Amino acid sequence: MLRRLLQPFWILLAIVFLIEAWLWDHLEPIVARFVAAIPLRSFKQWLAERVDQLSPAMTLIVFIVPVIPLFPLKIAGLWLLAHEHWMSAVFTILFAKFLGVGVTAFVFDVTRPKLLEMAWFERLYDFVMELRAKAKALVDPVKARIVELLRADGEGWSSRTLRLIQRFRRRVREAR
Repeated sequence: MLRRLLQPFWILLAIVFLIEAWLWDHLEPIVARFVAAIPLRSFKQWLAERVDQLSPAMTLIVFIVPVIPLFPLKIAGLWLLAHEHWMSAVFTILFAKFLGVGVTAFVFDVTRPKLLEMAWFERLYDFVMELRAKAKALVDPVKARIVELLRADGEGWSSRTLRLIQRFRRRVREAR
Protein backbone atom coordinates (compact mmCIF):
# COMPACT_ATOMS: atom_id res chain seq x y z
CA MET A 1 0.00 0.00 0.00
CA LEU A 2 2.73 2.47 0.98
CA ARG A 3 4.69 1.58 -2.14
CA ARG A 4 1.68 2.41 -4.31
CA LEU A 5 1.23 5.75 -2.54
CA LEU A 6 4.89 6.67 -2.96
CA GLN A 7 5.09 5.71 -6.65
CA PRO A 8 3.97 9.16 -7.94
CA PHE A 9 6.61 10.77 -5.70
CA TRP A 10 9.33 8.49 -7.08
CA ILE A 11 8.21 9.13 -10.65
CA LEU A 12 8.29 12.91 -10.04
CA LEU A 13 11.73 12.63 -8.48
CA ALA A 14 12.90 10.53 -11.43
CA ILE A 15 11.54 13.11 -13.87
CA VAL A 16 13.40 15.92 -12.07
CA PHE A 17 16.56 13.82 -12.07
CA LEU A 18 16.21 13.08 -15.79
CA ILE A 19 15.61 16.75 -16.57
CA GLU A 20 18.87 17.56 -14.80
CA ALA A 21 20.63 14.79 -16.72
CA TRP A 22 19.11 16.01 -20.00
CA LEU A 23 20.28 19.56 -19.27
CA TRP A 24 23.74 18.22 -18.47
CA ASP A 25 23.91 16.23 -21.70
CA HIS A 26 22.58 19.01 -23.91
CA LEU A 27 24.35 21.98 -22.36
CA GLU A 28 27.81 20.41 -22.50
CA PRO A 29 27.90 20.58 -26.35
CA ILE A 30 26.64 24.17 -26.23
CA VAL A 31 29.41 25.06 -23.79
CA ALA A 32 31.84 23.22 -26.10
CA ARG A 33 30.69 25.49 -28.96
CA PHE A 34 31.36 28.55 -26.81
CA VAL A 35 34.77 27.10 -25.98
CA ALA A 36 35.45 26.78 -29.70
CA ALA A 37 34.12 30.29 -30.47
CA ILE A 38 36.03 32.18 -27.80
CA PRO A 39 39.43 31.45 -26.36
CA LEU A 40 38.06 28.99 -23.79
CA ARG A 41 39.69 26.08 -25.62
CA SER A 42 43.08 27.39 -24.54
CA PHE A 43 41.63 27.95 -21.06
CA LYS A 44 40.39 24.35 -21.03
CA GLN A 45 43.84 23.14 -22.04
CA TRP A 46 45.44 25.35 -19.39
CA LEU A 47 42.98 24.09 -16.77
CA ALA A 48 43.59 20.45 -17.78
CA GLU A 49 47.34 20.94 -17.39
CA ARG A 50 46.88 22.49 -13.93
CA VAL A 51 44.45 19.76 -12.85
CA ASP A 52 46.99 17.10 -13.87
CA GLN A 53 49.39 18.60 -11.33
CA LEU A 54 46.82 18.61 -8.50
CA SER A 55 45.92 15.90 -6.08
CA PRO A 56 42.43 14.39 -6.45
CA ALA A 57 41.26 16.24 -3.30
CA MET A 58 42.38 19.59 -4.69
CA THR A 59 40.71 18.72 -7.99
CA LEU A 60 37.46 18.36 -6.07
CA ILE A 61 37.83 21.98 -4.96
CA VAL A 62 38.42 23.02 -8.59
CA PHE A 63 35.19 21.18 -9.47
CA ILE A 64 33.11 22.83 -6.71
CA VAL A 65 34.41 26.43 -6.80
CA PRO A 66 32.86 27.55 -10.16
CA VAL A 67 29.36 26.99 -8.75
CA ILE A 68 29.88 29.47 -5.88
CA PRO A 69 29.73 32.69 -8.00
CA LEU A 70 26.34 31.57 -9.35
CA PHE A 71 24.75 31.57 -5.89
CA PRO A 72 24.27 35.39 -5.80
CA LEU A 73 22.57 35.16 -9.20
CA LYS A 74 20.06 32.69 -7.78
CA ILE A 75 19.52 34.93 -4.76
CA ALA A 76 18.86 37.83 -7.13
CA GLY A 77 16.26 35.67 -8.88
CA LEU A 78 14.56 34.96 -5.56
CA TRP A 79 14.64 38.68 -4.70
CA LEU A 80 12.98 39.43 -8.03
CA LEU A 81 10.32 36.83 -7.26
CA ALA A 82 9.72 38.35 -3.84
CA HIS A 83 9.22 41.76 -5.46
CA GLU A 84 6.87 40.35 -8.09
CA HIS A 85 9.11 40.85 -11.10
CA TRP A 86 7.94 37.51 -12.50
CA MET A 87 9.50 37.50 -15.96
CA SER A 88 12.84 38.86 -14.79
CA ALA A 89 12.88 36.36 -11.94
CA VAL A 90 12.12 33.38 -14.16
CA PHE A 91 14.71 34.52 -16.71
CA THR A 92 17.35 35.06 -14.01
CA ILE A 93 16.72 31.72 -12.31
CA LEU A 94 16.70 29.82 -15.62
CA PHE A 95 19.84 31.63 -16.77
CA ALA A 96 21.58 30.74 -13.49
CA LYS A 97 20.43 27.13 -13.82
CA PHE A 98 21.60 26.74 -17.42
CA LEU A 99 24.86 28.56 -16.74
CA GLY A 100 25.48 26.47 -13.62
CA VAL A 101 24.87 23.17 -15.40
CA GLY A 102 26.92 24.27 -18.39
CA VAL A 103 29.90 25.43 -16.34
CA THR A 104 29.72 22.35 -14.12
CA ALA A 105 29.64 20.09 -17.19
CA PHE A 106 32.63 21.96 -18.65
CA VAL A 107 34.67 21.72 -15.44
CA PHE A 108 33.62 18.11 -14.81
CA ASP A 109 34.80 17.17 -18.29
CA VAL A 110 38.26 18.47 -17.36
CA THR A 111 38.36 17.12 -13.80
CA ARG A 112 36.60 13.73 -14.21
CA PRO A 113 39.72 11.55 -14.66
CA LYS A 114 41.35 13.00 -11.56
CA LEU A 115 38.12 12.88 -9.51
CA LEU A 116 37.56 9.24 -10.42
CA GLU A 117 40.91 8.41 -8.80
CA MET A 118 39.17 8.85 -5.44
CA ALA A 119 37.41 5.58 -4.55
CA TRP A 120 34.47 7.28 -2.81
CA PHE A 121 33.92 9.63 -5.76
CA GLU A 122 34.03 6.71 -8.20
CA ARG A 123 31.41 4.87 -6.10
CA LEU A 124 29.29 8.03 -6.01
CA TYR A 125 29.65 8.50 -9.77
CA ASP A 126 28.67 4.86 -10.41
CA PHE A 127 25.72 5.25 -8.03
CA VAL A 128 24.51 8.36 -9.86
CA MET A 129 24.84 6.59 -13.22
CA GLU A 130 22.84 3.61 -11.86
CA LEU A 131 20.27 6.00 -10.43
CA ARG A 132 19.99 7.69 -13.80
CA ALA A 133 19.38 4.34 -15.50
CA LYS A 134 16.73 3.41 -12.90
CA ALA A 135 15.04 6.81 -13.26
CA LYS A 136 14.94 6.36 -17.02
CA ALA A 137 13.46 2.87 -16.63
CA LEU A 138 10.85 4.25 -14.20
CA VAL A 139 9.85 7.18 -16.42
CA ASP A 140 9.95 5.43 -19.81
CA PRO A 141 6.59 3.63 -19.38
CA VAL A 142 4.92 6.87 -18.26
CA LYS A 143 6.45 8.72 -21.20
CA ALA A 144 5.33 5.98 -23.60
CA ARG A 145 1.77 6.14 -22.22
CA ILE A 146 1.66 9.93 -22.63
CA VAL A 147 2.90 9.65 -26.23
CA GLU A 148 0.32 6.94 -26.89
CA LEU A 149 -2.47 9.14 -25.51
CA LEU A 150 -1.33 12.16 -27.50
CA ARG A 151 -1.20 10.18 -30.74
CA ALA A 152 -4.69 8.71 -30.37
CA ASP A 153 -6.79 9.96 -33.31
CA GLY A 154 -9.37 12.29 -31.80
CA GLU A 155 -9.99 10.09 -28.77
CA GLY A 156 -6.82 10.71 -26.81
CA TRP A 157 -6.07 12.74 -23.77
CA SER A 158 -5.15 15.80 -25.82
CA SER A 159 -8.51 16.14 -27.58
CA ARG A 160 -10.38 15.63 -24.31
CA THR A 161 -8.25 18.30 -22.66
CA LEU A 162 -8.82 20.71 -25.55
CA ARG A 163 -12.60 20.22 -25.24
CA LEU A 164 -12.41 20.95 -21.50
CA ILE A 165 -10.39 24.11 -22.17
CA GLN A 166 -12.89 25.24 -24.81
CA ARG A 167 -15.80 24.67 -22.39
CA PHE A 168 -13.98 26.60 -19.69
CA ARG A 169 -13.29 29.52 -22.05
CA ARG A 170 -16.95 29.63 -23.12
CA ARG A 171 -18.07 29.74 -19.49
CA VAL A 172 -15.62 32.56 -18.73
CA ARG A 173 -16.88 34.56 -21.73
CA GLU A 174 -20.50 33.97 -20.73
CA ALA A 175 -19.79 35.08 -17.16
CA ARG A 176 -18.57 38.49 -18.39
